[in-house]
Amino acid sequence: MGLFLEDLSVGQAAEFSRTVGEADIQAFADVTGDTNPVHLDADYAATTSFGERIAHGMLSAGYISAALGTTLPGPGAVYLSQSLNFKRPVRIGDTVVVKVAVTAIDEAKGRVTLSTTCIVGRKAVVDGEAVVLVPRKGA
Repeated sequence: MGLFLEDLSVGQAAEFSRTVGEADIQAFADVTGDTNPVHLDADYAATTSFGERIAHGMLSAGYISAALGTTLPGPGAVYLSQSLNFKRPVRIGDTVVVKVAVTAIDEAKGRVTLSTTCIVGRKAVVDGEAVVLVPRKGA
């Protein structure tokens, strides 16, 4: 089990990181059916404003999900909502660092709000806010 509602406090934070590889992009396309050529076709991507292939934006969002489900609050947390603002592209070989931090706790409803940010280098590539349902001790 991950952390319980009673274990959490505003300001608590955690990080999770992954390096985006070719196989990750292909697997994401295979699982979701998102075969947009900007992700999969180098010749096509070279003609775009990015100049090269980029990772699916939702792949980075998936890393947020991983951070929430494995790190903070961890196993047992259930997503209720997520806002996402895509700021910059993620490229093959980039290491995406996900930072999550507790910003509010609704003890009555067992809900926790967290800021969510994905960073490559020193720049945010995705940011937003998540709300998760967190189990209580003894429940």
